[in-house]
Amino acid sequence: MTQKTPAPVHLGALHHAAYRCRDAEQTRWFYEDVLGLPTAAALVLDTVPGTGAQNPYMHIFFELADGNYLAFFDAPGDADPHWFDRKDSFDMHFAMQVDTEEQLLAMQERIRSFGIKCAGPLGHGFVNSLYMYDPNGIQVEITIRVPEHDAILAAEKRHLPETLRAWTERTRAAKIAKFGAEALDMRAAAPRKA
Repeated sequence: MTQKTPAPVHLGALHHAAYRCRDAEQTRWFYEDVLGLPTAAALVLDTVPGTGAQNPYMHIFFELADGNYLAFFDAPGDADPHWFDRKDSFDMHFAMQVDTEEQLLAMQERIRSFGIKCAGPLGHGFVNSLYMYDPNGIQVEITIRVPEHDAILAAEKRHLPETLRAWTERTRAAKIAKFGAEALDMRAAAPRKA
C-alpha cells in the first residue's frame, strides 16, 4: 500500500547551527571579541531536553548580521577531549559572508591582530575565502561572493542531475566497500510515495 506524502513546508532561514565547545568563555572571546559577533544569550540548564539526563550545560548563542545564530554547548560532564581536536574542513566547517572585498581584508587584519593564524584569501571560483580555526577545533571561513557567483551556481544547477549521477557511478563501489550498501540506501526504508 502506498502512503501519500504531505507537501514540504518551505523552510526559511537557518535559525541556528549548534556545536560543542570546550569552554563557553573562550568561545565567547573568539566569536565576540575577535570576530565581532554579539553574544545574544547564554542559557544554563541541568537536564538534557528529550532525555531528562542530568548533564549541566551552557547553551550560548552569537548573533549574525541577518538575525540568525551560531550556538555552542559547553557540557564538560560528558565531553571527550578528542572532540576538540582540529577537524578536517570536509568534516566540519561553516562559512560566514561579508559584503565587500575591503571587509574581507579588514577581517583578516583584525583576526591576525589577535595572533590567530588566518589563511587566504583563497579563490574557489564562486567565492573568495579566509580560513582559521576556532578554540574548539572547528574551521571557520569568512567568504565573499564573486560578481559571477549567481551565474556560476545557476550553471552548475542546470547540470546537477547529470553531475550527481556520474559521481554516484564513479564512487558507489568504493562507498559500498567502505560503508555497506544499507548505509547508502535510506530510501529503501522510507515509505513509498503515492
